[in-house]
Amino acid sequence: MIDFVFWMSCVRFSSLGTLLTLAGLLYAQELTIGRLRYSGGGDWYSNPSSLANLLAAFRRDTGARVALREKVVSLQDGSYRTVPIIYFTGHGKLEFSEKERENLRAYLREGGFLFADDNFGMDPYIRKELNQLFPDSPLKEIPCSHVIFRTVHDMPGCLPKIHEHYGGPPQAYGIFLNGRLVVFYGYNTDLGDGWEDIDVHNTPPHKHELALKMGVNVLYYALTAGLVGK
Repeated sequence: MIDFVFWMSCVRFSSLGTLLTLAGLLYAQELTIGRLRYSGGGDWYSNPSSLANLLAAFRRDTGARVALREKVVSLQDGSYRTVPIIYFTGHGKLEFSEKERENLRAYLREGGFLFADDNFGMDPYIRKELNQLFPDSPLKEIPCSHVIFRTVHDMPGCLPKIHEHYGGPPQAYGIFLNGRLVVFYGYNTDLGDGWEDIDVHNTPPHKHELALKMGVNVLYYALTAGLVGK
Protein backbone atom coordinates (compact mmCIF):
# COMPACT_ATOMS: atom_id res chain seq x y z
CA MET A 1 0.00 0.00 0.00
CA ILE A 2 1.35 3.43 -0.94
CA ASP A 3 2.16 5.40 2.22
CA PHE A 4 0.42 8.58 1.13
CA VAL A 5 -2.92 7.04 0.12
CA PHE A 6 -4.08 7.92 3.65
CA TRP A 7 -3.82 11.61 2.73
CA MET A 8 -5.82 11.23 -0.47
CA SER A 9 -8.60 8.84 0.50
CA CYS A 10 -11.00 11.26 2.21
CA VAL A 11 -14.47 12.13 0.95
CA ARG A 12 -16.44 15.30 1.57
CA PHE A 13 -17.79 15.87 5.06
CA SER A 14 -19.87 18.50 6.87
CA SER A 15 -18.03 21.71 7.72
CA LEU A 16 -17.03 20.46 11.19
CA GLY A 17 -16.07 17.05 9.84
CA THR A 18 -13.97 18.67 7.15
CA LEU A 19 -12.02 20.68 9.72
CA LEU A 20 -11.42 17.62 11.88
CA THR A 21 -10.35 15.52 8.93
CA LEU A 22 -8.06 18.23 7.61
CA ALA A 23 -6.42 18.52 11.02
CA GLY A 24 -5.78 14.80 10.90
CA LEU A 25 -4.29 15.05 7.44
CA LEU A 26 -1.92 17.85 8.35
CA TYR A 27 -0.77 16.51 11.71
CA ALA A 28 -0.78 12.74 11.15
CA GLN A 29 2.81 12.48 9.99
CA GLU A 30 5.74 14.62 8.95
CA LEU A 31 5.31 15.91 5.41
CA THR A 32 8.09 16.15 2.88
CA ILE A 33 8.36 16.65 -0.87
CA GLY A 34 10.12 14.35 -3.31
CA ARG A 35 12.69 16.03 -5.55
CA LEU A 36 12.78 13.98 -8.72
CA ARG A 37 16.15 12.77 -9.97
CA TYR A 38 15.52 12.30 -13.69
CA SER A 39 17.54 11.32 -16.75
CA GLY A 40 18.30 13.27 -19.92
CA GLY A 41 20.98 15.67 -18.74
CA GLY A 42 18.95 18.34 -16.98
CA ASP A 43 20.10 19.73 -13.62
CA TRP A 44 17.42 18.14 -11.45
CA TYR A 45 19.35 19.34 -8.37
CA SER A 46 19.08 23.07 -9.18
CA ASN A 47 17.79 25.65 -6.68
CA PRO A 48 19.11 23.72 -3.66
CA SER A 49 17.57 25.99 -0.98
CA SER A 50 14.14 26.23 -2.64
CA LEU A 51 12.25 23.25 -1.25
CA ALA A 52 13.53 23.68 2.29
CA ASN A 53 12.18 27.25 2.22
CA LEU A 54 8.88 26.09 0.74
CA LEU A 55 8.48 23.44 3.44
CA ALA A 56 9.19 26.07 6.10
CA ALA A 57 6.54 28.35 4.56
CA PHE A 58 4.04 25.49 4.54
CA ARG A 59 4.73 24.88 8.23
CA ARG A 60 4.34 28.61 8.92
CA ASP A 61 1.09 29.00 7.02
CA THR A 62 -0.72 25.75 7.91
CA GLY A 63 0.83 24.54 11.16
CA ALA A 64 1.52 21.15 9.57
CA ARG A 65 4.40 18.96 10.68
CA VAL A 66 6.96 19.07 7.89
CA ALA A 67 10.51 17.88 7.36
CA LEU A 68 13.38 20.34 7.19
CA ARG A 69 14.44 19.09 3.75
CA GLU A 70 13.01 17.40 0.70
CA LYS A 71 13.70 13.76 -0.16
CA VAL A 72 15.44 12.87 -3.44
CA VAL A 73 13.38 10.24 -5.27
CA SER A 74 13.52 8.36 -8.55
CA LEU A 75 10.92 6.76 -10.79
CA GLN A 76 13.36 3.90 -11.38
CA ASP A 77 12.93 2.44 -7.90
CA GLY A 78 10.30 2.49 -5.17
CA SER A 79 11.45 5.73 -3.54
CA TYR A 80 8.84 7.83 -5.36
CA ARG A 81 6.10 5.87 -3.59
CA THR A 82 7.10 7.25 -0.18
CA VAL A 83 6.10 10.88 -0.84
CA PRO A 84 2.70 12.45 -1.57
CA ILE A 85 4.11 15.07 -3.95
CA ILE A 86 6.88 14.78 -6.52
CA TYR A 87 8.54 18.01 -7.68
CA PHE A 88 11.00 18.52 -10.50
CA THR A 89 12.81 21.48 -12.02
CA GLY A 90 15.94 22.25 -14.05
CA HIS A 91 17.24 23.90 -17.20
CA GLY A 92 18.12 21.03 -19.51
CA LYS A 93 16.61 17.94 -21.06
CA LEU A 94 14.10 15.75 -19.25
CA GLU A 95 13.58 12.20 -20.42
CA PHE A 96 11.56 9.34 -18.94
CA SER A 97 11.86 5.68 -19.89
CA GLU A 98 8.65 3.81 -20.60
CA LYS A 99 8.98 2.09 -17.22
CA GLU A 100 9.26 5.47 -15.50
CA ARG A 101 6.15 6.67 -17.35
CA GLU A 102 4.27 3.56 -16.23
CA ASN A 103 5.33 4.16 -12.63
CA LEU A 104 4.33 7.82 -12.79
CA ARG A 105 0.94 6.99 -14.33
CA ALA A 106 0.20 4.52 -11.53
CA TYR A 107 1.38 7.02 -8.89
CA LEU A 108 -0.95 9.72 -10.20
CA ARG A 109 -3.91 7.38 -10.57
CA GLU A 110 -3.46 6.17 -7.00
CA GLY A 111 -3.52 9.66 -5.48
CA GLY A 112 -0.06 11.13 -6.02
CA PHE A 113 0.64 14.62 -7.32
CA LEU A 114 3.31 15.95 -9.69
CA PHE A 115 4.57 19.55 -9.47
CA ALA A 116 6.61 20.59 -12.53
CA ASP A 117 8.55 23.87 -12.55
CA ASP A 118 10.50 25.08 -15.58
CA ASN A 119 13.72 26.73 -14.39
CA PHE A 120 14.11 28.01 -17.98
CA GLY A 121 14.82 25.93 -21.06
CA MET A 122 12.91 22.79 -20.10
CA ASP A 123 9.51 23.67 -21.52
CA PRO A 124 9.58 21.58 -24.74
CA TYR A 125 10.82 18.52 -22.85
CA ILE A 126 8.29 18.96 -20.04
CA ARG A 127 5.38 19.24 -22.46
CA LYS A 128 6.54 16.24 -24.47
CA GLU A 129 6.88 13.99 -21.44
CA LEU A 130 3.74 15.11 -19.64
CA ASN A 131 1.59 14.80 -22.75
CA GLN A 132 2.75 11.21 -23.15
CA LEU A 133 1.46 10.24 -19.71
CA PHE A 134 -2.23 10.31 -20.53
CA PRO A 135 -2.77 10.94 -24.26
CA ASP A 136 -6.51 11.34 -23.69
CA SER A 137 -5.87 13.91 -20.94
CA PRO A 138 -3.13 16.24 -22.22
CA LEU A 139 -1.89 19.38 -20.52
CA LYS A 140 -4.36 22.25 -20.53
CA GLU A 141 -4.27 25.70 -19.05
CA ILE A 142 -5.66 25.97 -15.53
CA PRO A 143 -8.19 28.81 -15.28
CA CYS A 144 -7.81 31.50 -12.64
CA SER A 145 -11.11 30.34 -11.19
CA HIS A 146 -9.55 27.07 -10.06
CA VAL A 147 -9.47 26.52 -6.30
CA ILE A 148 -5.68 25.99 -6.33
CA PHE A 149 -5.31 29.80 -6.52
CA ARG A 150 -7.25 30.32 -3.29
CA THR A 151 -6.64 27.35 -0.98
CA VAL A 152 -4.47 28.91 1.76
CA HIS A 153 -3.71 32.23 0.07
CA ASP A 154 -5.86 34.21 -2.32
CA MET A 155 -3.79 34.79 -5.45
CA PRO A 156 -5.80 37.48 -7.27
CA GLY A 157 -3.34 37.56 -10.16
CA CYS A 158 -3.27 33.76 -10.33
CA LEU A 159 0.23 32.47 -11.07
CA PRO A 160 2.83 35.10 -10.09
CA LYS A 161 5.58 36.19 -12.46
CA ILE A 162 8.91 35.72 -10.66
CA HIS A 163 11.50 35.93 -13.48
CA GLU A 164 11.20 37.34 -17.01
CA HIS A 165 12.56 34.37 -18.95
CA TYR A 166 10.37 34.07 -22.05
CA GLY A 167 8.61 37.40 -21.58
CA GLY A 168 4.85 37.70 -21.42
CA PRO A 169 2.59 36.41 -18.66
CA PRO A 170 3.15 33.24 -16.65
CA GLN A 171 0.84 30.29 -17.29
CA ALA A 172 -0.31 27.38 -15.17
CA TYR A 173 -0.99 24.09 -16.92
CA GLY A 174 -2.36 20.87 -15.55
CA ILE A 175 -3.49 17.34 -16.21
CA PHE A 176 -6.86 16.30 -14.83
CA LEU A 177 -7.94 12.73 -14.09
CA ASN A 178 -11.62 12.24 -13.31
CA GLY A 179 -11.88 15.94 -12.54
CA ARG A 180 -8.92 15.97 -10.11
CA LEU A 181 -5.86 18.02 -10.92
CA VAL A 182 -2.94 15.56 -10.66
CA VAL A 183 -0.18 17.54 -12.43
CA PHE A 184 0.60 21.23 -11.93
CA TYR A 185 3.07 22.81 -14.35
CA GLY A 186 4.24 26.38 -13.80
CA TYR A 187 5.47 27.88 -17.07
CA ASN A 188 7.24 31.23 -17.54
CA THR A 189 7.27 31.96 -13.83
CA ASP A 190 10.18 30.07 -12.15
CA LEU A 191 8.65 29.56 -8.73
CA GLY A 192 11.71 27.60 -7.61
CA ASP A 193 14.00 30.60 -8.08
CA GLY A 194 11.52 32.62 -6.06
CA TRP A 195 11.63 30.10 -3.19
CA GLU A 196 15.42 30.19 -3.01
CA ASP A 197 17.18 32.26 -0.35
CA ILE A 198 16.61 35.87 -1.40
CA ASP A 199 20.28 36.69 -1.86
CA VAL A 200 20.82 33.85 -4.37
CA HIS A 201 19.00 35.59 -7.22
CA ASN A 202 18.45 39.00 -5.59
CA THR A 203 14.72 38.30 -5.70
CA PRO A 204 12.65 41.20 -4.37
CA PRO A 205 11.08 40.25 -1.01
CA HIS A 206 7.52 40.67 -2.30
CA LYS A 207 8.19 38.27 -5.18
CA HIS A 208 9.85 35.78 -2.83
CA GLU A 209 6.69 35.84 -0.71
CA LEU A 210 4.38 35.54 -3.72
CA ALA A 211 6.31 32.51 -4.94
CA LEU A 212 6.12 30.88 -1.51
CA LYS A 213 2.39 31.56 -1.22
CA MET A 214 1.73 29.96 -4.61
CA GLY A 215 3.85 26.96 -3.65
CA VAL A 216 1.97 26.58 -0.37
CA ASN A 217 -1.31 26.65 -2.28
CA VAL A 218 -0.15 23.89 -4.63
CA LEU A 219 1.03 21.67 -1.77
CA TYR A 220 -2.17 22.24 0.17
CA TYR A 221 -4.30 21.40 -2.85
CA ALA A 222 -2.26 18.27 -3.56
CA LEU A 223 -2.80 16.99 -0.02
CA THR A 224 -6.46 17.94 0.37
CA ALA A 225 -7.98 17.92 -3.12
CA GLY A 226 -10.90 15.77 -1.97
CA LEU A 227 -11.73 18.35 0.69
CA VAL A 228 -11.11 21.75 -0.91
CA GLY A 229 -12.64 21.07 -4.31
CA LYS A 230 -11.50 20.34 -7.84
